[in-house]
Amino acid sequence: MDPRYKPVISMVRLQKRLHAEDAKKSEGDATVAGWVKSVRAVGKLAFVILRDSSGTIQLTFKPDVKDFESVKNLTPESVIAATGDVVRGKVKSGENELVVKEWSVLSRSETPLPIDVWGNTPTGLDKRLDWRYLDLRSPKNLLVFRIQTAVEAAMREFWLKNGFIEIHSPKIMGSPSETGAELFEVEYFGRSGYLAQSPQFYKQMAMMAGFEKVFEIAPVFRANPSETSRHDTEYTSVDAEMSWLDSEEDVMAHEEKMIVHVLESVKKQFGSEIKEAFGVDVVVPETPFPRVTIKEAHKITGRAPAETHDFTDLDSEGEKLMGTHIQEKKKHEFVFLTEFPWAVRPFYTMRNEKNPAVTKSFDLLWKGLEITSGSQREHRYDVLLKQAAEKKMKMENVQFYLDFFRYGTPPHGGLGFGLTRFLMQMLGVKNVREVTFVPHDMKRLVP
Repeated sequence: MDPRYKPVISMVRLQKRLHAEDAKKSEGDATVAGWVKSVRAVGKLAFVILRDSSGTIQLTFKPDVKDFESVKNLTPESVIAATGDVVRGKVKSGENELVVKEWSVLSRSETPLPIDVWGNTPTGLDKRLDWRYLDLRSPKNLLVFRIQTAVEAAMREFWLKNGFIEIHSPKIMGSPSETGAELFEVEYFGRSGYLAQSPQFYKQMAMMAGFEKVFEIAPVFRANPSETSRHDTEYTSVDAEMSWLDSEEDVMAHEEKMIVHVLESVKKQFGSEIKEAFGVDVVVPETPFPRVTIKEAHKITGRAPAETHDFTDLDSEGEKLMGTHIQEKKKHEFVFLTEFPWAVRPFYTMRNEKNPAVTKSFDLLWKGLEITSGSQREHRYDVLLKQAAEKKMKMENVQFYLDFFRYGTPPHGGLGFGLTRFLMQMLGVKNVREVTFVPHDMKRLVP
């Protein structure tokens, strides 16, 4: 222990604690607790800037405070509590400060810190993730997860208002949930199980059960070998499924309305803070969103030679080009890509009745990045059997799913997207790891 450091024995009553921002607005006695941002001594006084989840407050210590000399030896990020009088501050901001009567050290931080919590010294993302629990103390990172909370709350508000039911589907499955690629296999009581890549089969099962409209916000797992800024192996998937569709247009119209509701809510709550911290404006989009077929998108971006007619997914550069094109031509941040070829969509996707080579499916791009995939699903048992065979699916892996369709199934469809991609595009950050609480990828499993 640092010989200059003298722990304070008297304990402040934490049940009376106010957040820093509330304490500055109060009158008379107040109790605060948090992390030490900085300490400075001026003449006979000592000043501590204390941080908690609401903001900061200045604490003023006079020489008659017990253990006054220990204040000067506080290390950055030590946790302390203090009780005192709220007075009009003399700092430039004009904010009130707390003149301390009693204080306690609750936990002393080691020094030096492995990273600069306040970001004054640039630190690479990998090192910040090594010390993620410290990195998350940054007010900017705290803001990310306050926004995430608001996003999920707004989604739930929208769905509940529109008659949706929340489900929690299994995350360990007896067979692959989609194509069988990118699976994490786990030992399950002497046989193989798989971490769910998607709640797809189960949210469709809910349609057969008569739930009509369901949503889920939950983790999914993909053994994805990509090391890009937009891929990870474990992320939060946002999914919705609904019955009694006329076409995939019903799903797209639903998503438009949901996104408008979410962005209106976030803009109202955090618009100014997002602008200050991230330098971006939250734009509430007009509806309907632009729609472009994938074939047209390839022609616009020049990503596929005309003679090949290989109109499959756009690559990342193509998505960026498409986003720029829509922004310039339509003044819009969003665009639906439609009519994907049957060859590149899952076997459960419904084909276009007039042109079976394409599907009733879509992707949604936001500012040049795919954030959503969705479709109308094939609900006819006999057609699904043929499509599974055509895709050369292992029937033993999907028979439990196919059985769902044997006893009456309504026309239905849905969508899914990654929550972190949504946040990444909203805030204009460059990597999904920046907006993931604890990111895991090919190389990172700790913390």
